[in-house]
Amino acid sequence: MSSHIKKGDTVTIIAGNHRGKQGKVLVAGSDRVIVEGVRMIKKHARRSQALPQGGIIEKEGPIHISNVKVIPAAAH
Repeated sequence: MSSHIKKGDTVTIIAGNHRGKQGKVLVAGSDRVIVEGVRMIKKHARRSQALPQGGIIEKEGPIHISNVKVIPAAAH
């Protein structure tokens, strides 16, 4: 199933706790998208070579594709 939202599109959130926020799509899956700077979640990370300190990292969480709307290129 093809989606109307692609990686790199600028979108606005139209439903949910983050309604009204805007950002660029980082990852677009079949039914969920990850938008830059929206729905930040905290994740506990174990120590590793990539992250020697470990600890709590903040990253974007997924949003259902039905809750986002593409902003036309001329509008932003």
